[in-house]
Amino acid sequence: MRSNSGNKIFYICYTLLLLLLASCSGKQTLRGVFERHQSPYEKYAAKIKSAGLDQTALGQDWLQAGQKALQDSITITPPLKETGYFAAGQPRALGYLVAAQRGERIVVHLEVQAKEPMQVFVDLFEVPENAGGEARRVASADSVGASLGYEVEEDQQHVLRVQPELLRSGQYTLRIETEPTLAFPVQGKTSQHIASIWGDPRDGGARRHEGVDIFAARGTPALAATDGTVTRVNVTPRGGKVVWVSDMSRRQSLYYAHLDSQLVQVGQRVHPGDTLGLVGNTGNAITTSPHLHFGIYRYGRGATNPYPYLHTSPDEAPDVRIDPALVGNWVRVSASAANLRLAPSIKARSFGTLPRHTPLRVTGGVSDWYRVALPNGSEAYIASSVVEAAATPISYEKLAAATDLLDSADTRAAAKDSLAAGSQIAILGNYNGFRLVRDTGGVLGWID
Repeated sequence: MRSNSGNKIFYICYTLLLLLLASCSGKQTLRGVFERHQSPYEKYAAKIKSAGLDQTALGQDWLQAGQKALQDSITITPPLKETGYFAAGQPRALGYLVAAQRGERIVVHLEVQAKEPMQVFVDLFEVPENAGGEARRVASADSVGASLGYEVEEDQQHVLRVQPELLRSGQYTLRIETEPTLAFPVQGKTSQHIASIWGDPRDGGARRHEGVDIFAARGTPALAATDGTVTRVNVTPRGGKVVWVSDMSRRQSLYYAHLDSQLVQVGQRVHPGDTLGLVGNTGNAITTSPHLHFGIYRYGRGATNPYPYLHTSPDEAPDVRIDPALVGNWVRVSASAANLRLAPSIKARSFGTLPRHTPLRVTGGVSDWYRVALPNGSEAYIASSVVEAAATPISYEKLAAATDLLDSADTRAAAKDSLAAGSQIAILGNYNGFRLVRDTGGVLGWID
């Protein structure tokens, strides 16, 4: 609960913020021209600095939260669906680390429920392999257009950052998925029908398979996987009857081999789903069952793995099954010990083990996992089965001496109140020598 004086300070800050940000929309200048090339997040951060809010604790916390999300992001494997809550006056940004492959498209959908219009910034970054490198923004959106799609250019990690504007609160539902960038090249088949994959040995190990094989009945249509132009229709000893299609938008060529027949001509424009030929086993596939050998060759860089370009995950993001009433509130470890995870899975790397009665603030949830913040601010995931609501006290105690009620579990924390000797407090949890308590007025805080 926020005190009356706290409410007044909050709304004064909020009013000043609106006035200061509104004052930043001045005449068209060189700065205005530059701003047209900025992301929504960068424009908002520039307004904060122009208004001088970066010199305030609130503005500094907001800017630092955005940087922290890029460095301390949580590792996830799509598809993922997460629901959580952004609290006004508590600057926070979410960071999700995704190991992406060339040929995939990262798709992000964000839904926000709030009493007032709320801008939430969504930015996707490429993360350099070297630790000292700077993350490069490759896509961005805000809650006005709360969907983002990006075709991955190189095999590398990406960080998705989600951060709301200052002094707004609301519930968010975030979905992160990956999808193939190419249509499937064999009629009636899916990526589940790919049999021989990239890198499999060929010719007794003398070479490696530079593509994928999709088995289908003879005469099944082989389809254009993207918009392009037919550049070659010929016969080779290894590929048999082949068709090459230039995919100029991605600077690569698509290779269709072992066809029973070719049904296009050089120079012909094709679109996804157009029939290029019929599946067969010509060339050096004469002793195998009919199939399409599908390859991708990047201009000037040679063959690349087609699988990510075609793979569709059979899994859907599980529904969120946590108790929504606990989002934004405190829970505590109910088991004798519990593992925190860097991702919502028992297979994920452990973030640490917590003893019984460790208090955690719920910030969101994925499936039956809570996303939680430790008292020191670190975030991770914990299974819902090993925590309980912290509303019911562990025990009660009378203070032997006057004690400060702190706003965080830190000796440097500010005192919210001073509790007199003899005051009765309810103990809700324990963390590193501090106790989360509730006084007789219902105010939560920490005592050392």
